[in-house]
Amino acid sequence: MVDCLEAQEVTTCFGVPGESYLEVLDALRDSSIRYVSCRQEGGAAYAAEAWGKLTGEPGICFVTRGPGAANASIGVHAARQASTPMILFVGQVGTGHRGREAFQEIDYRSVFRDIAKWVVEIDDADRIPETIARAFVTACSGRPGPVLVALPENMLTATTAASPAPRVRISEPAPSPAAVDESLAILRGAERPLVLVGGGGWSDAGSAALIDFVERNDLPTASVFRFHDRLDNGSPSYVGDAGIGMLPHIRRAILDADVILALGIRFGEIATEAWSLLDVPVPAQTVIHAHPSDRELGKLYQVALPVHAGPNAMAAALSGQVLDHGRWASWRAELRSSYEVSLVAPPQPGDLDMAEVMRVLQAAVPDDVIITNGAGNFSIWPNKFFSFAAAARLLAPQSGSMGYGLPAAIAAKIAHPDRTVVCFAGDGDIQMNIQELGTALQAGAQPIVLVLNNEMYGTIRMHQERQHPGRVSGTDIVNPDFVALAEAYGFHAERVSRTDQFAAAFDRATSSPTGALLELVVPRRMLTPTHELGSD
Repeated sequence: MVDCLEAQEVTTCFGVPGESYLEVLDALRDSSIRYVSCRQEGGAAYAAEAWGKLTGEPGICFVTRGPGAANASIGVHAARQASTPMILFVGQVGTGHRGREAFQEIDYRSVFRDIAKWVVEIDDADRIPETIARAFVTACSGRPGPVLVALPENMLTATTAASPAPRVRISEPAPSPAAVDESLAILRGAERPLVLVGGGGWSDAGSAALIDFVERNDLPTASVFRFHDRLDNGSPSYVGDAGIGMLPHIRRAILDADVILALGIRFGEIATEAWSLLDVPVPAQTVIHAHPSDRELGKLYQVALPVHAGPNAMAAALSGQVLDHGRWASWRAELRSSYEVSLVAPPQPGDLDMAEVMRVLQAAVPDDVIITNGAGNFSIWPNKFFSFAAAARLLAPQSGSMGYGLPAAIAAKIAHPDRTVVCFAGDGDIQMNIQELGTALQAGAQPIVLVLNNEMYGTIRMHQERQHPGRVSGTDIVNPDFVALAEAYGFHAERVSRTDQFAAAFDRATSSPTGALLELVVPRRMLTPTHELGSD
């Protein structure tokens, strides 16, 4: 089985060791594949998902049966919602014991069938090459996503004469010439066009083709939730993101657009504000929807033109095409201006002003920085007040799951040890997977971690204040000493409580060979950059 992974050119996998796949661990010892030993299966699965999102190759994760699989399910869900290629290998009871509720036995098909693209259990060692190859194809083709492969113990000790299958080749569907012509004809008739981009499967060439098309034709372009890095945010065509906390000009752009070109997106709840911005099943806007999976076309919306095409192939077909774009020049310019204004956060009360912190950070990091974050109101700062250059990447959970940022940052640092990796986390968010600092120490992959500490679960407190004002319940947090904890894991660590301390502290963090954790003590009363506790 490990030979099969090497044949697919796997270089790195993440996991927590378990006796149910002991033979795989033994085989990995003599392989070229690096096994990154994590501290909890949820962290390992997050790291694998981030690897898949960053590299475009399936993130590989190994966990033990039962509890290991249950812990790892959060990463599978994250990969499903983000359309990320990932393969989770899970130990399983021997085939002779199935169905008896053996120790740690789980029926993986029943548990994972709604969040994985394919769930398979190997029951014939001769078919391991076939199964592994199919797993890679399934994870990467169509709408990319997670695959679960269960490994019964006796299959890992069985003998076989089978040979590994060659590296799989993924065929991305291309648009027909007629579909391209019709797309261009619809766009040429537009007065207020809007391009929405996102989803998995994008390549650097696809992103370059996209920027050529939208800039050549002055097309306003927005990313969907947490796909900010699909387009250079400095481009005059980029107008912002259709994400949580959608800005008024993006909401207006979607509602008022007469033509929407949707590339690679799945029209999720966030981008449509619970499907209220586009009528279901027939939108008022004329929509061109290009997606690599035919199952996404017409799933929710019966659009004017469905195009079965991958994002890179569709962008390549549109690149170089010229539209008469004079009609919407002012429309694009107005949206761009609104986006630029939105990047400037209002001054924040208290001793530590995150608005100024973001300005310092933006100027300090290189253009190819990798930003990661988990879930919480703190993520507004990197998601709304940071401009991603063409080479920058954002690794963040479309599933809105806490604890993602640190494992993702570790995976990014392993994939690109020479790049600056900055993880944003809240004090509640970081404690979902803070033990992965040990993984970072052991793997020599130590990013810069910014922990925004307001001693509460801020997002839920915000909802409490709106729906049950004055009735705080369960959202206060008593925290550990984050600086001492990070230092115990070998990180450089500092507590930053004033705005004027941040620039020097971040400079020391970037200079640290052991990574760094900066605890940013933010005012408790600031639930969001624009909402102060008690201001209502």
